Amino acid sequence: MPDNPHVFFAYWVHNLSPFLIRFTENFGIRYYGLAYLLGFVGAFWLLQLYRRAGRSPLDANAVMDLMTYLVLGVMVGGRLGSFLLYHPEDLFNPPWNFFMVWKSGMASHGGFAGVIIAAWLFTRKHKLPFLQVTDVVVTTVPVGLMLGRIANFINGELWGKPASVAWAVIFPASPEPLVPRHPSQLYEAALEGALLLAFMQWRFWRSDVAQRQPGRLSGEFLVAYALLRMVGELFREPDASLILGVSRGTFYSFFLIATGAILIALRGRRNAA
Repeated sequence: MPDNPHVFFAYWVHNLSPFLIRFTENFGIRYYGLAYLLGFVGAFWLLQLYRRAGRSPLDANAVMDLMTYLVLGVMVGGRLGSFLLYHPEDLFNPPWNFFMVWKSGMASHGGFAGVIIAAWLFTRKHKLPFLQVTDVVVTTVPVGLMLGRIANFINGELWGKPASVAWAVIFPASPEPLVPRHPSQLYEAALEGALLLAFMQWRFWRSDVAQRQPGRLSGEFLVAYALLRMVGELFREPDASLILGVSRGTFYSFFLIATGAILIALRGRRNAA
């Protein structure tokens, strides 16, 4: 952080509106909701692309049905995860707090759990191999992650740690409104979003791992996301109390790494056999 307070004026002060279109003070079309909508549209487009290319176990009707399951899984899992993993005391305070998405947002780790449950229910209904379906689903997830992090930046939330880099941003809503901070939301959009999307698409199209080792791609996604999330957490101001000296985002990512590593090991062992 700069020692000279006058240096603060060299940094951009965040003044973006969370609304694309605003009808009243608290009602309108928010970028956060739009990010989720576009994320689902992007996932649907990719799933249809895979189907037309013959690289998916889903037909056209199954893709539409899967999207319904995924939307519910992401919304319910992400919202519950936001409370249970970060501030459980606020879940019923007030009782309708769960539905006030614009106040406390979503949690990606909870969203992942919701997607897993949704995919399991979907595959049971359609009698499809669970891991083959998750392998195609995980390649679409970074689209929503990227757009969601960009929306976090527009909202001026989940800001980074104090910084003196030239691209630091002053977030007036932060506890220290004159302190320039890392725009960690954009770092995460680049890491968990753009970079992870490029990696997953490269693995999906440039190899036959999804057909030859079902489940491995899901494992690679979990490990890659967790590692990239942990890098982003280095620049992000913790938004809840630490666990064992690390941010909650980092702590929960260890479980993703363990799950992903198990999937990769099991798929590799089965393929070798």
